Amino acid sequence: MALRATAGSGQSRVADHAVTIDSVLARKAAAELVGTALLVFFGCGVSTISFGFRAFGSSIAAGILVTGLAFGLILVALVATIGPISGCHVNPAVTLGAWLTRRMTIVDAVAYWIAQVVGAIIGALLLLWVLHSSPFYIKSRIGLGTNGYDNLSLLRASIGGAFLIEIILTGAFVLVVLAATMKTASVAVSGLVMGLALAVANIVGIPVDGASVNPARSLGPAIVTAGQPLSQVWLFLIAPLIGAVLGAWLHVLFHPESVEASGGTPAFSRFRAQATASQSAADEGTRPVGTAAGTAVPPSWTTPAPEAATRGSGQTGSASQTGSASQTGAASQPGSSGQPGGSGQPGNSPQAPPGRGSGGKPGDPGSGQVNSGGSGTLLALRERPSDESGRVGGRPQELAVRECRSCGGKIGALRAPR
Repeated sequence: MALRATAGSGQSRVADHAVTIDSVLARKAAAELVGTALLVFFGCGVSTISFGFRAFGSSIAAGILVTGLAFGLILVALVATIGPISGCHVNPAVTLGAWLTRRMTIVDAVAYWIAQVVGAIIGALLLLWVLHSSPFYIKSRIGLGTNGYDNLSLLRASIGGAFLIEIILTGAFVLVVLAATMKTASVAVSGLVMGLALAVANIVGIPVDGASVNPARSLGPAIVTAGQPLSQVWLFLIAPLIGAVLGAWLHVLFHPESVEASGGTPAFSRFRAQATASQSAADEGTRPVGTAAGTAVPPSWTTPAPEAATRGSGQTGSASQTGSASQTGAASQPGSSGQPGGSGQPGNSPQAPPGRGSGGKPGDPGSGQVNSGGSGTLLALRERPSDESGRVGGRPQELAVRECRSCGGKIGALRAPR
């Protein structure tokens, strides 16, 4: 079987007994391996010095704060170093969240997981090598900053408490990482946000179970230390991965547009479908009655609605009375001709109001004409003005214009569609 290295899209294939190795993916995996090794070496190193050697002095809170900041600061440095290469996951839970949100393929995710586990073991071995140079170091008693519950917990937390806090902390951390690495997020502050999130998670979780939030960070030191930490490491492999699923689901729920750009995700396709259906329903609700879905909306439907009442002749109340111009067509004043707009007094012939000439099309606002069918005929169908997002908001409203048969006055009013 021959090995052939190529630079491609990140996918490996097997054909004709030849394994194609993507050099880009290999470089990403190498970056993840080195980054995870450094995270374990520095983070677990400070944890071992603080709690293994009791270097926190008389204040346990000082040791918790220093250890949490150590994990956060090393992550900030790693984001600046290997972030442009691999995205600086250095955490199988983050990689799982990235895969669930379709930011990477399953081949890349598996390569990342292998590199992260190997890097964590290498980092733990390097830390053990350094600590063995001290005559005060006893591995079985001091350990390597491992995680644990019951007697391995500062608060003697139970297995249930440790499991729950790992789900919560990892879910929140993955949610922050996915949001901070969106295309619309600020690249300059993304590393700082991720580092602060990891620091806070460690400060909260260290007293409970040593704060894992990272299956590789727990597995590497546990394998090297062995003993009771290794027998309890299963919790810190399962709980953070469950938290990663929760964090990825919340990210899709809060930021569906980020998944739309990558084509969606099978794991959360049902929730994306609901979001799409809700948007379609919203668009349908703003579509005028009788217009099929997918039909282009004319510009006249998105123009601002006219004023609630527009009087053309300057006279008041001519069309506000029920049936004043739509009953029999008879004159309502002595001397009228009995025709709409007829003159009952000399010189009182109705004229088109200023700005409303006869040149407009029937039914257009300002034309001075109405469609056939008598007074109260529907003149125009408009919607409320568009909102900031560009979508037409509100229900369509009708502009009904009535003409007084006695004086020729016209009045328009908005009303809800029937």
